[in-house]
Amino acid sequence: MSEEIQVESEELPHLLLVDDDATFTRVMARAMSRRGFRVSTAGSAEEGYALAKQDLPDYATLDLKMEGDSGLVLLPKLLELDPEMRVLILTGYSSIATAVEAIKRGACNYLCKPADADDVLAALLSEHADLDSLVPENPMSVDRLQWEHIQRVLAEHDGNISATARALGMHRRTLQRKLQKRPVRR
Repeated sequence: MSEEIQVESEELPHLLLVDDDATFTRVMARAMSRRGFRVSTAGSAEEGYALAKQDLPDYATLDLKMEGDSGLVLLPKLLELDPEMRVLILTGYSSIATAVEAIKRGACNYLCKPADADDVLAALLSEHADLDSLVPENPMSVDRLQWEHIQRVLAEHDGNISATARALGMHRRTLQRKLQKRPVRR
């Protein structure tokens, strides 16, 4: 999935987006390139690290939970390459514990999904992380998080219920019942 969106000048600040959600990454890469960044994307921590070693980014956004290594594992590796790199942890699974851990490991900020390009830009450029605002007052309910995760895995498997059920480790009929229900409120 590695992709680089190039704008005319190599002098633009380089942003590395590492997220296993291909749609989110594509949309965010386009939006950030319009905001003056040269953007590289990776679908895993391993791929992101390889790209960073080839072309050192000035900024990086890392998804907290991905297949393979998490963003928290990649974070110190990137900072080893360049301690001045500004790294943002982006997650749909926010918690105070992971926010604190991300900041301890050297992240410049921690942002909860859904986030748009302006939110990401503001978080990357802010001088200090505001620990009080890292986790929303009303985070998504567990049921809503489960619904969002099922929808993401379903999209990754092109709507194939059987393949999605296998990926989620649940029975196909159980998944069908969950999909027939309306999405739960946040």
